[in-house]
Amino acid sequence: MLLEVESSQLVLVDYQLKLMPAMKDAQAVWQRAEVLARTAKLLNVPVWATEQNPSGLGETSPEIRQHCQRVLAKMAFSGVEEGLGEWLSPPAPAAPKGNARSLPRHLQKPAETSVGPSVVIAGCEAHVCLLQTALDLLEDEFEVWVVTDACASRSDRDRDAAFDRLAGAGAELLTTEMVLFEWLRSAENPDFKQVQTWIEALA
Repeated sequence: MLLEVESSQLVLVDYQLKLMPAMKDAQAVWQRAEVLARTAKLLNVPVWATEQNPSGLGETSPEIRQHCQRVLAKMAFSGVEEGLGEWLSPPAPAAPKGNARSLPRHLQKPAETSVGPSVVIAGCEAHVCLLQTALDLLEDEFEVWVVTDACASRSDRDRDAAFDRLAGAGAELLTTEMVLFEWLRSAENPDFKQVQTWIEALA
């Protein structure tokens, strides 16, 4: 299943100025988050951001903030606990489930093939705020896609443990380039050349 640009929304978790120096591979991670935000805005994908305790950890970096529709200041580690889910387009309602006892199979409606909005999410720290926000979104039945190379923790062990747990919970794991090329779909996309220049500039 490929990511659909028309049903995507991007959530960037806690890319904050005072948090950045403590993150592993911070420069590359922040650069990818910025390209995700810039491309999302270009392709009319809604962009949301969160800030953990901004009075202590600083604001979202201006390179990312300028592309966001709204930024949620929070104290809870999960943005969903602070109202993030209310900003997002809701997930598709579950299709009613019939079985042989309730309705003969030949009378049951075929399963819906369309999917609801996909939440593409990346952030810091991967094993804390990103993890808890993504798990809560999964619990609320959103389709969650985690951009692994745009996530960071202070250690690889914590970051990788977060990815293992998210994959086990049902999140899709992908990279920045996977997101961008699935959003574009074709070299004939009128925005392809612009996005390609941003990809080529990635470290």
